Amino acid sequence: MKYSYNWLQSFFKEKLPSPEKLASLLTLHFAEVEEIKKEKGDCAISIDVRPNRAADCLSHLGIAREIGAISNLKLKTLNYKPIEDKKLKTKDFVSVEIKDKEACLRYTARVITGVKVDSSPKWMQERLETCGLRPINSVVDITNYVMLETGQPLHAFDADKLKGKKIIVRRAKEGEKLVTLDDQKVVLDKDILIIADAENPLALAGIKGGKGPEIDSQTRNVVLESANFDYSVIRKTSRKINLKTDASLRFEHGLDPNLTEYAANRASILIQDITQGKVAQGIADVYPRRIISKKIRLKLEYARSLLGKNISSLEMIKILKILGFKTKQMGKDVLDVTVPTIRRDVLLQEDLIEDIGRIYGYEKIEPVFPASSLIPPFKNLDIYWEDMVKDSLKQVGFNEVYNYSFFGDKEADIFGYKNELIEVRNPISSEQKYLRAILVPGLLKNIEKNINYEKEIKIFELGNVFTNPKQEKKQLTGLILEGDFYQLKGIVDFILNNLGISNISYREYNFPPQEIKTCVWHSQRYAEIEANGEKIGFLGELSKEVVSKFGIKEKIVSFDIDFAKLTDNASEEQEYRPISKFPAAVRDIAILVPLEVKADDVLDMINSAGGMLVRNVDLFDIYEGEELPEGKKNLAFHIIFQSEEKTLNSEEVDGLQDKIIKFLELNPDFQVRKQI
Repeated sequence: MKYSYNWLQSFFKEKLPSPEKLASLLTLHFAEVEEIKKEKGDCAISIDVRPNRAADCLSHLGIAREIGAISNLKLKTLNYKPIEDKKLKTKDFVSVEIKDKEACLRYTARVITGVKVDSSPKWMQERLETCGLRPINSVVDITNYVMLETGQPLHAFDADKLKGKKIIVRRAKEGEKLVTLDDQKVVLDKDILIIADAENPLALAGIKGGKGPEIDSQTRNVVLESANFDYSVIRKTSRKINLKTDASLRFEHGLDPNLTEYAANRASILIQDITQGKVAQGIADVYPRRIISKKIRLKLEYARSLLGKNISSLEMIKILKILGFKTKQMGKDVLDVTVPTIRRDVLLQEDLIEDIGRIYGYEKIEPVFPASSLIPPFKNLDIYWEDMVKDSLKQVGFNEVYNYSFFGDKEADIFGYKNELIEVRNPISSEQKYLRAILVPGLLKNIEKNINYEKEIKIFELGNVFTNPKQEKKQLTGLILEGDFYQLKGIVDFILNNLGISNISYREYNFPPQEIKTCVWHSQRYAEIEANGEKIGFLGELSKEVVSKFGIKEKIVSFDIDFAKLTDNASEEQEYRPISKFPAAVRDIAILVPLEVKADDVLDMINSAGGMLVRNVDLFDIYEGEELPEGKKNLAFHIIFQSEEKTLNSEEVDGLQDKIIKFLELNPDFQVRKQI
């Protein structure tokens, strides 16, 4: 908005700072000054008024209040009261009716008779031009002048052109028409608020006047409108008809209804002085719900703590009074502050504190680091271990998938479920009839859909499974297309080691016939995973019968781990064991043992016999076949020998191998079949 420097000066007895100094002060304490431009002995100052201050500062008087506060200059006393002609009564010329009291908060009208419409004085025209408005005639120029001065839009009607001597504020009728002062034809509807007389629409309320009762050179009697409208109604109408004016801009930001009478009196005095008109006695004023000043309790100690500056009570009270607030001491460092209705942006004590800080000067408040306790957030171990497992699997080439938590009758039949499943009350489809009890079906479907495009598929899912009686737990399941049992075992080792689990073992497991998982795994290529002596899951090859029902002919290996048990055994602390700088030697050994013997028992015997020089033992094959003696199976192991002190020669390695063989053959049921 543009403001006239000379006009602002007229509100003060003292001389204002130069335009440049004034611009600097306004920018520092109030709003950015965008431009200073010389205009015919005056100076136009363009100020970017913030939206929250539009209600009071889209006016010269509002900006003058700000200048007075930040420059410590006193405003002149401005009490406007026109001299009324007691022979003339306002009620004889016009009556006012508000039909929509929600949309029109107040309507004030004054009547001035015997006016002589001519050009406005030169000083007024110059100020209007400085602010970007074109002079029209004395009466219209005065309404524009008072709007720029007070912020309250005004409109003047030719009183002799009003039908029925009535002003009615109402919603338009569907299809009513109005031609505005700039010859724009508007078709009205029931959502548009208008000013009308007893017969016709006269103006678009708060936006633009109409052609009918406009002021012209023949006008002798004037009805001066000073009204207040609901901001949302004006905003919606302005957008609907695509018409924005100086008046609508101000109404859209919400004006003080108590401003209407002040502005009407100011304009009446100017019309009286400039056009030699007579002001009728009384005022037509319809004010359905009077707006009163708010009171806010301000705690000065809180203000100091919020601003970070020990400002004295007297200083804060002085600033508030300069800004137009009234204060009343209610106790030590407690004030009751009465907010003028013009300051509609002030709702909380924090708003008052902001004004105090602004006028006091933010540049005077020294920056300090905040004093606070930095409390680390509680560590969510579930999320921590989830991320650890996912990162470990991604490192070995797995992709994570997310599947729905449901499956249907087909999956229930394939995996042998009967009464163990929880049925969904309102399933989306028959394929999502049950809450899933295992993750394998969803992963097999993923492979089925992608097998024609990708032959190297390694996928995993970490999700919840559900079984009756209403049990829910989190499972970690991974599948490898055309994978190898021992490759999978190495991956599981890698995951568990990353989670700080070192006491890992794999035991052959014979599923009891009653367990539903009997049909899931290959009859011979699966094992139970143990961590610290606790069973945590399974790994092995999936049954070809199960896999084929998903249209997959290839071999698939899988691991299935109870995630809660996995995290119970996990540890962030890991034992560091340095890598030996001496080379390792590898020997293989095959042992024929009874079917009931566990591979872990044999592994423990090998470690016990080999001692500290056995660095690692891996089971790489379990074989049962017709060519073997009845009741026997063959276990094959890699044995890694390594010293941390020297390089082991062949004789030392062979000696350790022989020692292990002799120890194993102490059991008459064991037969070492092959050594390399």
